[in-house]
Amino acid sequence: MQKITIAIDGYSSCGKSTLAKALAHKLGYNYIDTGAMYRAVTLYAIQNKLVDEAQNIRQQDLINVLPLIDVSFELNSHTHHSDVVLNGVNVEHEIRGMEVSNLVSKVSAIKEVREKMVASQRALGKRKAVVMDGRDIGTHVFPKAELKLFMIADPDVRAKRRQDEFSSKGQYFSTDEVEMSLLKRDMADISREESPLTQADDAVILDNSELSREEQLEFVLKLIADLQFISREEQSHH
Repeated sequence: MQKITIAIDGYSSCGKSTLAKALAHKLGYNYIDTGAMYRAVTLYAIQNKLVDEAQNIRQQDLINVLPLIDVSFELNSHTHHSDVVLNGVNVEHEIRGMEVSNLVSKVSAIKEVREKMVASQRALGKRKAVVMDGRDIGTHVFPKAELKLFMIADPDVRAKRRQDEFSSKGQYFSTDEVEMSLLKRDMADISREESPLTQADDAVILDNSELSREEQLEFVLKLIADLQFISREEQSHH
């Protein structure tokens, strides 16, 4: 079976990483959570006092230390998923908190940060057999990906998912707090100058508001099977 690149974009808490992980596991592909890479840089900024009292990033200071920031992945033997490693330290738990969530859009909007992360993402995905999710994968990181998905979901469904995610990690926030955080993230993602969140022209829209995880996986596996069939048909005509 031909190895392909699968690019999954969409809004926060639309289940991108859940689907991407399931696909990677089913296909034996590598999964790369690009959002986690930006979260790791955000955590570095917080840890190194590169955030002022008004919750703004000290942008030039962060750009200056970018060469000191190394973001990588390591396989977690318990979850069988890749954890994020920042400068040799596993930070998978630390990057998922509300403080990082509220600042990550500001960090990911910085041109120099995006350039560094995109270079890493392209290097990780150059051998294909990869599932990558984020905000600009199909439009900027891998514009020639064989399969592009753009995920959407009802705002209330997204807020509930994010709230459950926080709760599972022992972090409790009101529905209003979570909805406000998501809304701010959406606005920042859509309006940023560097590679804003937009749907690629050739992306397949997947609204998973009412779909189970199994149904989503089935839907995408069918798309892949159709792609493989079309590819074989084309080859037989040459």
